Amino acid sequence: MSWRKEQRRADRGYHHGNLKEALLQAALGLIAEKGAAGFTFADAARMAGVSPAAPYRHFRDRDELLSSIAQRGFEQFEALLTSAWDDGRPDTVTAYERVGKAYLAFAREEPAFYSAMFESGLPVDLNPTLLAASERAFGIIRAAAERLAALAPPGVPRPPAMMMALHIWSMSHGVASLFGRGDAARRKLPMSPEDLLEAQVLIYLRGLGFSTDRRSAGQNEQGDQKPAGPPPIPPSGPWGTPK
Repeated sequence: MSWRKEQRRADRGYHHGNLKEALLQAALGLIAEKGAAGFTFADAARMAGVSPAAPYRHFRDRDELLSSIAQRGFEQFEALLTSAWDDGRPDTVTAYERVGKAYLAFAREEPAFYSAMFESGLPVDLNPTLLAASERAFGIIRAAAERLAALAPPGVPRPPAMMMALHIWSMSHGVASLFGRGDAARRKLPMSPEDLLEAQVLIYLRGLGFSTDRRSAGQNEQGDQKPAGPPPIPPSGPWGTPK
């Protein structure tokens, strides 16, 4: 559920009997306005219309409140990526691009969740519940990369699927930052974020020796191809560090 659908409740203060939800919605509103680092625990209480001590009934501190928001965001993100991937239909390359565009759509449509997930500096590795939620979301991108890596043409070294997954995440993150918070706010760019990401993905795949022709991709997917070798060892944290 988008935070905007519940924003009016937070704006009216805490009147409906669900303190935890009121605090979450209040914090989302503050993140959208000031960024993940731009508010305090007391600010969230004030926005929800409760005393500064009230949030401690449900959250140990501000980081735990942010973690709850980030977890909810990753759950929504996972659902969006799953729908975009659609088990690789109609072909792997098209579905792979669609996953990247879904990333952009989430960053654009849910900026408060996106900020809590990727810009808050939360120690994800130290929070098992949040780590699991983020790994499930990243698992969709990894599954898409594994399917694509299996289509490496004859004579072309098969790239590690984890490397490909991190690369598309890094590209998506960079485009989302550029259009949402960077240069696009100051100057008009010659293409949409979706077109820019698609161009980057195609250039990347061609550089690896992949055919990006949809008909060729469909033909290459005939048969039951499986990635060879042991699975790659992921970096610390499910998302690594974007370059």
